[in-house]
Amino acid sequence: MMFFFPDNNNGSRIILTTRLSNVACYFGSSSYFSLKLLDEDKSWKLFNEKAFLQERCPPELEEIGKNIAKKCKGLPLLIVVIGGLLKKSLRTQEVWENIAKDINSVLTSEEDAQSLDILSLSYSHLPAHLKPCFLYMGIFPEDSVIHVSEIIQLWIAEGLIKPNKTQSLEEVGECYLKDIVDRNLLLVGRLKLNGKIKFCTIHDLLRDLCIKAAQKEKFLYLIRFCDNPSGINKARRRILFHENFAEVNCDPLPSQTPESEPLTRSFLGYEGRLPLNVRLLRVLNVVRSNSDIDPSLNDILKQVNLRYLARNLYKSSELPSSISLLWNLQTLKIGGSERFVAPPEIWAMPQLRHLEFPVSISLPDPPLRSEEKDDDIVLKNLQTLKRVLNLKLTDEVCKRIPNVKKLKIMYFDLSKSSCYNHLYNIGKLHKLESLSVNFCGDFSVFQVLKYIVCSPPRSLGNLLKNLKFPTSLKKLTLSGSNLEWEDLTEIGLLPNLEVLRLGLHSVRGSKWNPIQWQFLRLKYLHIEYSRLKYWNAESFHFPALEKLILDTLHKLVEIPFGIGEIPTLGLIHLCDCSESAAISATRILEEQQSQGNEDLRVRIIFWSEYQLEWFKEKVASFECFNSNNLQLSHLL
Repeated sequence: MMFFFPDNNNGSRIILTTRLSNVACYFGSSSYFSLKLLDEDKSWKLFNEKAFLQERCPPELEEIGKNIAKKCKGLPLLIVVIGGLLKKSLRTQEVWENIAKDINSVLTSEEDAQSLDILSLSYSHLPAHLKPCFLYMGIFPEDSVIHVSEIIQLWIAEGLIKPNKTQSLEEVGECYLKDIVDRNLLLVGRLKLNGKIKFCTIHDLLRDLCIKAAQKEKFLYLIRFCDNPSGINKARRRILFHENFAEVNCDPLPSQTPESEPLTRSFLGYEGRLPLNVRLLRVLNVVRSNSDIDPSLNDILKQVNLRYLARNLYKSSELPSSISLLWNLQTLKIGGSERFVAPPEIWAMPQLRHLEFPVSISLPDPPLRSEEKDDDIVLKNLQTLKRVLNLKLTDEVCKRIPNVKKLKIMYFDLSKSSCYNHLYNIGKLHKLESLSVNFCGDFSVFQVLKYIVCSPPRSLGNLLKNLKFPTSLKKLTLSGSNLEWEDLTEIGLLPNLEVLRLGLHSVRGSKWNPIQWQFLRLKYLHIEYSRLKYWNAESFHFPALEKLILDTLHKLVEIPFGIGEIPTLGLIHLCDCSESAAISATRILEEQQSQGNEDLRVRIIFWSEYQLEWFKEKVASFECFNSNNLQLSHLL
């Protein structure tokens, strides 16, 4: 390229456009301009240019036109196509309202097939191993915020992830998803502090293309409300339903011979239910259901080939011992209104990778190794264990879950000594990265109100101070621990800690004097419902901090001025904190902007509109008052 286009110092430039975010790196460019989706104002401006050229939009069509432009969700290609279509159509409210009802259907016409083909190129050029992963994104409803962990768990259960010797299946899945994002087929919704993607979204138009391609390739079969689930073709491998089938005939499929038995591998949906006599079923993901039509747990457990089970259950609170018959099960997510109790047999399910219960689950002590006939009793694949009630981390339990990475525990109505004994071996979980410990059970609205008017519950004293946390820990969340601020010294010494959340009744006391050379890698600090009044800190106490979140700190006098000097700090967020704390945050912003720091943002949320207006009067004279980096709002 350089041979044919020499630099003759004449100002010429080569512009390279690509759909692949990493292509610019191959051409020696240290940075590149990444086009973003248009905001509402720019979308309306582009729509006007294409629909009316040099003319003005008629007043009677302006509201409908803005609605059409908004529904394009910032995608320039869709705005251009819709604008071009409306330029040729009758300019009547009826015609425009029909277009507004179903924007994406416009591209199905032969006249606009070329635009559809252009948008399909990115999918057509995907590597073979990424195509089914992208098609799978069609299972989510429009405008869904997609949890990356969920979609990767589903990919693994479907067998779409190719294992390798150096990475876990989840790590390979993260690489797959990033590759699809880099090809601009998915949008990043939110990043984790380590730069990995936490949530993603898919544009409605790309989602429609995804579903059409999946149906064309017989990868996915979409059932609509008018369809009868009992008439499903036995060759359908993955069945998707977004509508409620509570009133549709859901009689079981007639008995079949093994040769003619349905080949359905996956039921994916968000409402209703489908027949459950499909022996080859691998994935059952129906997260919302009506308790009146809910199948029994025993019916579900007949699907012995299940790898992924996500379902709300209202008729049961105990998992039967037959759960162990699901010998291939990798992910188990059971929701509902009850706390579940697991049988001892759950420790004999070696394929389990993720065990999550939105309410809670009680795990029994595992049987001793000497009593086991099967040597394969260690859950080597288990990575996630969430909302376990009064978990006893005995030596035997720690040996059973050596590779767990995410652990969320609730201790309810236990003494200080019992909590200590339950957590004593936490340091033996050498792969643990995320730990959440709640010593008060679930927090109700009553408990939060009680915090405001009453004294905190009993202190657990030196409970956590005497524990040895694993050095692998990156994220720690505490609630109800009632530590002293000095007890955080041991936590601050964790070498890899990046996220610290201090919830309701986690720390008591009015003064915090952190010590230097601690929290060296902490990026995210969240303190809520605390009686902290004096916080004496400098920038060197939290040298890597990126986000500071303070919630309901009514007594805090001020945020230490030195916090603003942290070079990595990008956000100070206050919600329902003292007025003096809010003023100090504004002063920090003003000082940083006077020094040329335009990266720091301050977001302050007040309880009432009255408080907000009072604060505006107080800080109206500040130079940063009209800055875009200062965001003010109220809850009520």
